[in-house]
Amino acid sequence: MGVTERLVEALVHSDAALEGPQLRREIIRIAAVEAPLAGDTETQQVVDALSGLGPIEFLLRDPEVSDVLVNGPGEIWVERSGSLRRTDVAFSDDAAIVAAVERVVAPLGLRLDRSSPTVDARLADGSRLHAIVPPAAVDGPIVAVRRFTEAVTDLAELEKEGSITRAQVQFLADAVRSKRNVLVSGGTGAGKTTLLNLLSKAIPSSERVVSVEDAAELNLSGHVVRLESRPPNSEGAGEITVQALVRHALRLRPDRIIVGEVRGPEALDMIQAMTTGHDGSMSTVHASDPHQALLRLETLALSGDRRVSESTLRKQLWGAIDVVVQVHRSGGKRRLTAIVETSEDGELTPAPC
Repeated sequence: MGVTERLVEALVHSDAALEGPQLRREIIRIAAVEAPLAGDTETQQVVDALSGLGPIEFLLRDPEVSDVLVNGPGEIWVERSGSLRRTDVAFSDDAAIVAAVERVVAPLGLRLDRSSPTVDARLADGSRLHAIVPPAAVDGPIVAVRRFTEAVTDLAELEKEGSITRAQVQFLADAVRSKRNVLVSGGTGAGKTTLLNLLSKAIPSSERVVSVEDAAELNLSGHVVRLESRPPNSEGAGEITVQALVRHALRLRPDRIIVGEVRGPEALDMIQAMTTGHDGSMSTVHASDPHQALLRLETLALSGDRRVSESTLRKQLWGAIDVVVQVHRSGGKRRLTAIVETSEDGELTPAPC
């Protein structure tokens, strides 16, 4: 039995709590008796084995890792600099994966088992975890963790990286300051939230901003009120939807509303907010180009239980969104590929930048 295994066994059979801030101190105390030559590495391995997400915890501490993907006990991948690479890290078995996920989601009132085989959660460090287990996952437990990292602090840094031009930086900053409604469009991992975060820095600090997110990722400054949705708990109660939060946001006297990502019928509430005095609002949507972004927004707005004619909604939509920004990721590099302005007659025009 190795040093790490001996320390884990000794700790499990002790009276120490296997969670909380005292865990490391208890491990050090036990190590002094059971393995006096154990160093910081072994101590951290024991902490990782008994808390958090187990063996993948050290991957999540790597600042260059943006995603950790678990496709089973012995198949764990990481994304670094836009490139996926398989690691030699492994869980002992399927049960160890499920136990690790349960450790981090249980304090949030969530669960993961055969009767509730999927879970979506924001971890304490802001990372986003999604897990699926059988019967929904055919070949065993699947876990995806997306780390929240703000490697870029302003639009000027994007310009230095070649992701955006100076003219585009100036146009977008002016659009935000002049309170035009902006929609950022792109695929998964294209940098929509990052760009939205950077655009928000151009909002005057005197304005009251209410943000609504599925998982709080935006790092806004100034007069900001943050709202975050919540899935149902293990009893199926307590759900707070993005749509409900957008409606609540309207009652909080916002100058602007920022919806982290539009995914459902909250699109209608956001469109109506943009056309009823909340100029300068912003959001993101999954789409492959600006035209598809507006079509998707229209489809999402019609997906709710409220009756609204397509013609009326289309007029509201084209009157609400002023600027659509398209971002794209290719070969690990993120780029702003298009900025278009809308008109109420349904025309898209490339921005003069």
